[in-house]
Amino acid sequence: MGLPREEYIASGHRACAGCGEILTIRHVLKASGKNTIVVNATGCAEVVTTPYPQTAWKIPWVHSAFENIAAVASGIDKGLECRGIRDKINLLAIGGDGASFDIGFGSLSGAIERGHKFTYIATDNEAYMNTGIQRSGATPLFANTTTSPAGKKIHGKIEPKKPLPLIVAAHGVSYVATISIADLPDLYAKVKKALKAEVVSFLHAFCPCVPGWKYPSSKTIEIAKKATATGVFPLYEIENGILKFTRKPAKLEPVNNYLKMQGRFKHLSQSEIRQIQNYVKERYNFLLSVENSKCFDTLFK
Repeated sequence: MGLPREEYIASGHRACAGCGEILTIRHVLKASGKNTIVVNATGCAEVVTTPYPQTAWKIPWVHSAFENIAAVASGIDKGLECRGIRDKINLLAIGGDGASFDIGFGSLSGAIERGHKFTYIATDNEAYMNTGIQRSGATPLFANTTTSPAGKKIHGKIEPKKPLPLIVAAHGVSYVATISIADLPDLYAKVKKALKAEVVSFLHAFCPCVPGWKYPSSKTIEIAKKATATGVFPLYEIENGILKFTRKPAKLEPVNNYLKMQGRFKHLSQSEIRQIQNYVKERYNFLLSVENSKCFDTLFK
């Protein structure tokens, strides 16, 4: 596909080589264009792009705390409405998994309930990376982090990953989707759809992290591809309550093809790999079972 040439986040930022989050933001901004305002929660993206007095952002950018990104976006939404220019601006709220799955979820839920108009993008690298790789509600089963270490008795995080897209969809949000930098045509199409929504829309972005996941920086896109190929991160959208896969492998690869690429899973036993395989299969099969059904459509009546 022909991608826009314009760049709205400058090179020279401090992100790690191969950072999945900064790559995601780069392409989301290409899709949203110059008439965009970004609200960005505390996290890796904020730290690496705005070391005072410098900024890598070429569009209006507002920093919020972990917990109030959706509240700040709500205020900007109403301010633009009062000025009569709301329809001319694409408003994005970008928060990592800590801000989205955990600390800021109440703010997001409230903004949805009030009916604000902005696109929320959860850039998910599956831990609190910029503060030291602590586990979050997005950290997957058995992953090694500094607060869910792989020890002799407990091998990493013992809780599964929170299914945030489905939780958001259950609020009655008209457009929810998963996106990955491994599939840019799919990402662009979904950003465009999300921006057209009349109320809050939600995108869950898969963002591999080099230091947190412990892999060579050249492998970011390959890992993202494996996540979809194994069913770890399916690509789907929920539009007006109806779930549809936008990319569906003919046959899922074994989940270990994904796990073995990352140091955070090197401690796993064969039994634990089987547990993860079963867990991924069960979640994937659930999505298949509700595909094209009216699983959330009653929320729109």
